Amino acid sequence: MKKNLLFLLCGIFLLAGNSLYAQKKADILNEATPMTYLGVDFSRTKVINDFAATASDIKNRHFAGINQVIIAEPKKFDWPKYLDRGNITNDIAAVTAINEKVDEKDISSTSTADETHLKESDIQGMVNKYDLSGKKGVGLVVIMESLSKPSEAASMYITFIDMATKKVLYTERMVEKAGGFGFRNYYASTIYKAMQTIKKSKLKSWRSSFGS
Repeated sequence: MKKNLLFLLCGIFLLAGNSLYAQKKADILNEATPMTYLGVDFSRTKVINDFAATASDIKNRHFAGINQVIIAEPKKFDWPKYLDRGNITNDIAAVTAINEKVDEKDISSTSTADETHLKESDIQGMVNKYDLSGKKGVGLVVIMESLSKPSEAASMYITFIDMATKKVLYTERMVEKAGGFGFRNYYASTIYKAMQTIKKSKLKSWRSSFGS
């Protein structure tokens, strides 16, 4: 009896401890809540009718290159500026590990229907695969759905998560036009444009929706 009571109490304390770290929508734009930029998740990205690079190059060079350029050019890819909140740290290790497991044969597509192959309900399952051990606060990840040469655009889900529980707090699909020289820059530009769109036309409604 005493042993069962002890287990019950331990469970209650564990749940209480987790609740202290649980984030909510209001924390996404709250400067008092730490935020970590986790990178661009290409694990289910379809590259549509773009034959400028092989699937091997896309996976091993260009996916990694897009993630690297965002980190390397913080004055351009300035998440704190475009989210209008305090300092955001970078840690793309978990997403990099996911991207490295992509099967090259699943990357290329010739169907424009793949521009919309992900559903909002898919996002939680993707996030569940991240190794976020020991991390707390809000995580920001760009889940890239498609890179489409016919549409000259990329579709992506801008996603905020509670890193302690991996719960998706909010995700929104966005489509932005591509532009620039070379595969990496051509599609990295869509993330920059998404940042601008967020600042210009999303933040106000997000604040109202999130209760920030």
